[in-house]
Amino acid sequence: MAPNGLTNGHVAEAEWAPTSWRSKPLKQAVLYENEAEVASAIKKLTSLPPIVTPTEITKLKASLRDAALGNAFLLQGGDCAELFSYCAEDPIDSKIKLLLQMSLVLIWGSNKPVIRIGRMAGQYAKPRSSPTEIVDGKEIPSFRGDILNGFETDARRVDPERLVSAYFHSATTLNYVRGQLASGIADLHNPLDWGLGHVRDKDLQCKYQEIVHSISDSLRFMKTVGADTAGQLHTVDLFTSHEGLVLEYEQSLTRRLKHPAGYTPTKPSEDGKGWYNTSAHFIWIGDRTRQVEGGHVEYFRGIENPIGIKVGPSMKDDELIELLDIVNPTKEIGKVTLITRYGEGKVEAMLGNHIEAVKRSGHIVVWQCDPMHGNTRSTETGIKTRQFSSVFSELESALKIHKQHGSYLGGVHLELTGDAVTECVGGSEGLTDEDLSLNYTTFCDPRLNEKQALELAFLVAGHYRKNGSS
Repeated sequence: MAPNGLTNGHVAEAEWAPTSWRSKPLKQAVLYENEAEVASAIKKLTSLPPIVTPTEITKLKASLRDAALGNAFLLQGGDCAELFSYCAEDPIDSKIKLLLQMSLVLIWGSNKPVIRIGRMAGQYAKPRSSPTEIVDGKEIPSFRGDILNGFETDARRVDPERLVSAYFHSATTLNYVRGQLASGIADLHNPLDWGLGHVRDKDLQCKYQEIVHSISDSLRFMKTVGADTAGQLHTVDLFTSHEGLVLEYEQSLTRRLKHPAGYTPTKPSEDGKGWYNTSAHFIWIGDRTRQVEGGHVEYFRGIENPIGIKVGPSMKDDELIELLDIVNPTKEIGKVTLITRYGEGKVEAMLGNHIEAVKRSGHIVVWQCDPMHGNTRSTETGIKTRQFSSVFSELESALKIHKQHGSYLGGVHLELTGDAVTECVGGSEGLTDEDLSLNYTTFCDPRLNEKQALELAFLVAGHYRKNGSS
């Protein structure tokens, strides 16, 4: 008998609970020095109100169903490792505006609705390949994200109180996002108010403004003929997401809540309720923590939220299908987003086989391309970076391969920032390895800056305009 009275293997549906993961082996486990402090933090988190609601989660699930069927496109982006210090007006505004700008370009290119999900308001944890690292000749614990420890060398002790701090920073960030959207930051009547921030490239500005003027002309025509649905154009939905890595935190914010009116649950219950992770609208399983018998998969299989699974080059076809069967046994359309991250040199050999395996299984998923993680390299001086051309190459290959297999690329998953950082090289900006030191500020992986991210959106939109939206 396993801990908590659970049997070996995957527990029966009725026996799942937010704590069931504790009966499973766990990758990227957190070793706390003081269990009493952990218990205190979990107790505090359990008593706090949800950050997101079942109504919002259900709305996102409906949109992702459209993406799985090829009728919408998912844009997901934000920081690699969100810091508590990013919970401030300017960093939040810059990310909101960048995602809005990119989605406007993608709508223009694909003629499809765009679902916007930020890697924000909770993306505070990062998996690491080693528990320690060498800094100034001394071995110290690795930085695992603000939810666990600090980047400063004297703050590397894992502190359970940071779990509670993560909650408050997430809630504050999302509260500000909701306020800005409600106040009209996304009003399509004033798209030029979004500005292009640090983008100084004249050609990129002209392309963006052409789209803006086209939309403005359409809105003026609608108003003239009395068809201006102004209320629907003042705001958009912007959902939140993060990697569900620290299960103590996710467990504490998983609540038994009433299903929204009209929602058909995948797991019928006598009380009309289901288990919702209320830390974010969407969470995903990383490529390092997707073991079918592992604690993360056990946790993810029990929640109502839409979820993501990172699919790297080591994923076998049968393993992928087994994962889908575990986390989505009813084969709910769009419940799972498969986030492929092979690298430009491996996507051609792997993606087609995975598409065909999923087709044979009967699962209908959202296929999303993460062209960032498989294309990370280090410079001669040891700085991590990504080549813009490699990022676009993998994305372009994914678009082509899906079309060849009668499938849909339903979205893109990017690490980006609205700041003028110099962390990825290439693009029309022409950054080189020598330029990385100009403004390299990431605390983990390199991100696309605002100009590179917007340029990528134009390239994807251009592909759709040229080849059709399928």
